[in-house]
Amino acid sequence: MAAEAVASRLERQEEDIRWLWAEVQRLRDEQLNAPDRGQAEGPCLTREVAQLRAENRDLRQRLCRLRLCLAEELSQRAPLGGAARAAGRNGAGRAAAGAQVTGRGWLRGASLRGGGAGAAQSPGRNRYKKSRLCMLTSLYSDDFQGNNQPDFVKERLKLYEILKKDYQLLFALNDKKGNTSNVITVRMAGGKTVEGEVWTTTPYQVAAEISPELAESTVVAKVNGELWDLDRPLEGDSTLELLTFDNEEAQAVYWHSSAHILGEAMELYYGGHLCYGPPIENGFYYDMFIEDRAVSSTELSALENICKTIIKEKQPFERLEISKEVLLEMFKYNKFKCRILNEKVHTSTTTVYRCGPLIDLCKGPHVRHTGKIKAIKIFKNSSTYWEGNPEMETLQRIYGISFPDNKMMKTWEKFQEEAKNRDHRKVGKEQELFFFHDLSPGSCFFLPRGAFIYNTLMDFIREEYHRRNFTEVLSPNMFNSKLWETSGHWQHYSENMFTFDIEKDTFALKPMNCPGHCLMFAHRPRSWREMPVRLADFGVLHRNELSGTLSGLTRVRRFQQDDAHIFCTVEQIEEEIKGCLQFLQSVYSTFGFSFQLNLSTRPENFLGEVELWDEAEKQLQNSLVEFGKPWKMNPGDGAFYGPKIDIKIKDAIGRYHQCATIQLDFQLPIRFNLTYVSKDGDDKRNPVIIHRAILGSVERMIAILSENYGGKWPFWLSPRQVMVIPVGPTCEKYALQVSSAFFEEGFMADVDLDHSCTLNKKIRNAQLAQYNFILVVGEKEKTNNAVNVRTRDNKIHGEISVTSAIHKLKNFKKSRILNAEEDF
Repeated sequence: MAAEAVASRLERQEEDIRWLWAEVQRLRDEQLNAPDRGQAEGPCLTREVAQLRAENRDLRQRLCRLRLCLAEELSQRAPLGGAARAAGRNGAGRAAAGAQVTGRGWLRGASLRGGGAGAAQSPGRNRYKKSRLCMLTSLYSDDFQGNNQPDFVKERLKLYEILKKDYQLLFALNDKKGNTSNVITVRMAGGKTVEGEVWTTTPYQVAAEISPELAESTVVAKVNGELWDLDRPLEGDSTLELLTFDNEEAQAVYWHSSAHILGEAMELYYGGHLCYGPPIENGFYYDMFIEDRAVSSTELSALENICKTIIKEKQPFERLEISKEVLLEMFKYNKFKCRILNEKVHTSTTTVYRCGPLIDLCKGPHVRHTGKIKAIKIFKNSSTYWEGNPEMETLQRIYGISFPDNKMMKTWEKFQEEAKNRDHRKVGKEQELFFFHDLSPGSCFFLPRGAFIYNTLMDFIREEYHRRNFTEVLSPNMFNSKLWETSGHWQHYSENMFTFDIEKDTFALKPMNCPGHCLMFAHRPRSWREMPVRLADFGVLHRNELSGTLSGLTRVRRFQQDDAHIFCTVEQIEEEIKGCLQFLQSVYSTFGFSFQLNLSTRPENFLGEVELWDEAEKQLQNSLVEFGKPWKMNPGDGAFYGPKIDIKIKDAIGRYHQCATIQLDFQLPIRFNLTYVSKDGDDKRNPVIIHRAILGSVERMIAILSENYGGKWPFWLSPRQVMVIPVGPTCEKYALQVSSAFFEEGFMADVDLDHSCTLNKKIRNAQLAQYNFILVVGEKEKTNNAVNVRTRDNKIHGEISVTSAIHKLKNFKKSRILNAEEDF
């Protein structure tokens, strides 16, 4: 009887809502159809509509609570449970006819997708195949009675279905209004136009009319410049782009959808609470809070199998916009989702996406259904902290990658194997270049051969500094916190600094050189005649990186940079930027790197005058155009203190790395009150600072170079340049003399006097150790004061005098050529 009473009340409430909605529509139509209505009457009508809407919202909230009570009642009554399932199936049938729209009322902008897999079977009627993974059995039934689901999943699904039904009702009422034209114009990227129907035509339908192959290969749409679900109906006249997987934005969407599949699998397997699950540069990850255990790498294959089962089911992605208040109720079991809602969501509503039993906070968009993911690999796990804060909860992070075909997955796996073999940590250990120790985490111990590479790189940059009129300076490692307060770093970066107290003052190890260089510029009056002032500094820097983020040489706490700051006038910006670009081209071509250039312009939170920004951006563009290399614009991606040029280098296996940077800074000179006397006698003129680095962190550059070369260092940079091998004991003394001669000329030279190895074994050992040149000496070479030259790739150059060999190798070292072994 209680359930019948609730059902009766529910019907009355629905009638009230229909009447209220009709009344709102009537009042709105009256207002629209009466343009000559007096101004005094308008506000009264507006208040009436607002009051009705408030009553409507209150009734809906009551309705939501009543339906939850009804669902609980029905779940306890078997006969009524069968009736509820039948009702659910009828409701799901109605959902199949639904379309994505920007609705009016409580669920503004709500959308449910019935296209793709959902066109054949609605979300409420998905029937899932039996799997050897028993936890998937019966998880997706209409009445949410799966035995293996966590309770919060069942409650979440109940509420979602109620909200979805509400939306369908609102849409059905909306769909009956007016006789206004529903025809819209869709303009394709190539200029072609097609007609469609508002709230009905989807990007997928447009693509399918052009070509079924195009529709199937398209990952996501872009409507009026906004990424858009393929099955989300168009809301008016639109420009339409169809993006395939080779597009970076489409890749991000593809991997984001894959993260939702992984999230669904993780909920089923672990029953924990999901946190963030974003796409990343190569793949995706999902973080989960599991209170009483950690993820084991042995479980990844099981997770991958669950993901593959989810993919086979072709679960449609459904989009629904819901009020923040209701979402807090939906996710009340998950404190992390509630934090996101309370701290990150600043609107009254936001969107969720559903696939199978997973419902997650998400802006979207997504692929049409899980079956669009053709190949998936779950390959790594780690621990992390909530938002990277070690004082917060420990989370379990699981990484994955996916592709639209198996061939791409095999290519990726081959690439991963190659990258594994080139890993700088592996190369560093094998070649005895460096190591790390727990007693100084994040600080590298460079062994003699590693130190040789380190110093050779810095000597290279020093030569370039001398050629380009940079002046090298030395600045302190430790500064009073007042310096960082002036620069602004204390307010925004102090957590990443190593701080300590000395005589009641707080000090910090410097994480960057720019504030110290500002003090150097300001220590005496400056004139326009000495501008630009170019200060270079290899000073040791320290940053308090979280222990969980430390990774070989790519993320350390102690490092050095080829850091330089150019203090110049606004008029000198273009010429100085041109010089910086030529500098980086000279260095990167020596390493054999190609690179990409991106100009990042004024962001919304910029500081300073618009006119100054415009002038600076114009000069940066002029410099890039004159430089003659391709570049792209990144509108709004500049730093708040000035525009910048971002440079990414491409290594031997196709990976991109951010190393160099060229940034304009208008704010630091103001904060430090830096001035110079201009030509017209103005002694309060502020300079502009150009922050620039080519190598960036020397440590990170060594990691990139070791992986780029795979441990086969070019001769000028090699920690093993020459190996001298005597044919027999009688030639050992001569071999030592030859080795000493090369060592005295500055080469990294060694001699192999191991009697336990044959000559051929010694040669092979030297080649495997990546000695660029192997010099074999026997009685003949001893008599002729010569050496017999061969390379690590076993190319034999034959006999040459010691003097000539030294002369050739000195030229190779000076010119820094990449293939000295071939050119010998």
